[in-house]
Amino acid sequence: MRTAPRHRRTRHLRPTGDAERGSTSLELAVLAPALLVLLALIVVAGRVAVAHQAVEGAASQAARAASLERTATSAADRAHAVADATLANAGLHCTGTSVAVDTSGFAVPVGTPASVTATVTCTVDLDGLATPVGPTTITKTMSSAIDTYRER
Repeated sequence: MRTAPRHRRTRHLRPTGDAERGSTSLELAVLAPALLVLLALIVVAGRVAVAHQAVEGAASQAARAASLERTATSAADRAHAVADATLANAGLHCTGTSVAVDTSGFAVPVGTPASVTATVTCTVDLDGLATPVGPTTITKTMSSAIDTYRER
């Protein structure tokens, strides 16, 4: 009984002057800055989204607080205080803040539907992120109904 001869395995060797040698390092050197820029843009977009949410919340809370007051003067004062407190609680550091309150609804006779509108503007400084994006101004406006049958 004869067995078939075993063939020797031949190893395919790469040529000694490998043309692709170091290409991985070069690819990494080219892609790394692009990936870092992408990551920085994601962080900036996240910060801006959080700032939009905080300013919208401040405007909503300011309008609601103003609508619960009895007079236009106290409504405006309360809206300013609540907006500042809401922005501070959200951890948003605005370089410039402005709160405008439309209290013309307090002049309407009792029994007529009316509302209070609060507009909050906040300038968010993004310089701490080491990006070329400058300060961003965010403005949000919210309204809240005044109780129709409450004495004003």
